[in-house]
Amino acid sequence: MTVTDTTPGATDTSAVVLDSIDDAVADFAAGRAIVVVDDEDRENEGDIIFAAELATPELLAFMIRHTSGVVCVPMEGDDLDRLDLPLMTARNEESLRTAYTVTVDAREGVTTGISAADRARTIRLLASADSRPVDFVRPGHILPLRARPGGVLARRGHTEASVDFARMAGLRPAGVLAEVVNDDGTMARLPRLRAFADEHGLRLVSVEQLAEYRVALGHALTPDQSTPPLVTRMVETRMPNRHGEWRALGFRGTADGAEHVALVYGDLTDGTDVLTRLHSECLTGDAFGSHRCDCGAQLDAAMADIAEEGRGVVVYLGGHEGRGIGLLHKLRAYSLQDEGVDTVDANLRLGLPADAREFGAGAQILTDLGVSSVRLLSNNPAKAEGLAAHGVHVVRRVAMPSFVTRDNITYLRTKRDRMGHELNDVAQ
Repeated sequence: MTVTDTTPGATDTSAVVLDSIDDAVADFAAGRAIVVVDDEDRENEGDIIFAAELATPELLAFMIRHTSGVVCVPMEGDDLDRLDLPLMTARNEESLRTAYTVTVDAREGVTTGISAADRARTIRLLASADSRPVDFVRPGHILPLRARPGGVLARRGHTEASVDFARMAGLRPAGVLAEVVNDDGTMARLPRLRAFADEHGLRLVSVEQLAEYRVALGHALTPDQSTPPLVTRMVETRMPNRHGEWRALGFRGTADGAEHVALVYGDLTDGTDVLTRLHSECLTGDAFGSHRCDCGAQLDAAMADIAEEGRGVVVYLGGHEGRGIGLLHKLRAYSLQDEGVDTVDANLRLGLPADAREFGAGAQILTDLGVSSVRLLSNNPAKAEGLAAHGVHVVRRVAMPSFVTRDNITYLRTKRDRMGHELNDVAQ
């Protein structure tokens, strides 16, 4: 697989060759480190990752020497609960919603806790199925992370990739990660990460590769494992509105508690070629009628199209406000846009991702409804790709009209020019 680096400031834009997932899993299982890069529209950074249960002082020393030195241990929620390691804060304002827990050191067998040997000892203890809460002191020098159920199919992060690699290698579901940095302290990105991996004999792979690999296995981590549910159906009721009689089904995210709604019109028994709208939560547009976006108008148009067709579904995804940054951050981004900053750079200037949305929950909601293939009402290719990556076949995308106002024309142009939305009816 090759990727092209388009990061501002990159020294080379040539294609970068990535190694295979199978080779990376083999190295991971053998106790060697690998380098994993995430998506370009996320952090676009590379982490050194290895198996927690195989941590050694030598691996830790190498990691500390070439990274930020902030050593994290991604783990599954069940193990963190067993060890009484709660989230660091109930209000997570970190830009990518990384789930940090309280920090720890091993209670016995360490000195200050900061040396490579001490950190390796703590990490192996975290990975052990026999460890107990009393085996750790809090706070410490190791930072556990709570991985989302479903791995990289639920969240495209290094946290989930670490646990996925551990499971695929047949090891305890815990990894070790830290972000690779350049000599000047800046974050290392492609193509520098390829040179770094080659220099040290490490495999270089991407989170995107890992997600595609899992989809090819039917969402499995290994051929005999299945993906945990990302959502749970909670309630069903009638929802009559001006477009007719709908059914409203409420779902809750199993990892993040996000609340989603599926509005179903007509009979979905067949489950194929279903007209579908995957709609990201937008309070300002959907409820307040804001002219800064066209979300409310698109939602209304999609419901009208589905009602006219006689059957279909709107999946309304909670937690997507402001492309995943939250309502208050979105309002702050609006203030920056009033100063002439576009919608992408406004997010970035706030230290937030341009687009933090994940579509795995939407795909699982459709699967829960018995929908296997859709005609997707959307101008955003990323939504179609997100559904396809989670096993829902997109027969085709159905273009939505752009609802242009003087207040959203710049926003729509930015979505077209910088985010890949197909908005051919928006003037240049």
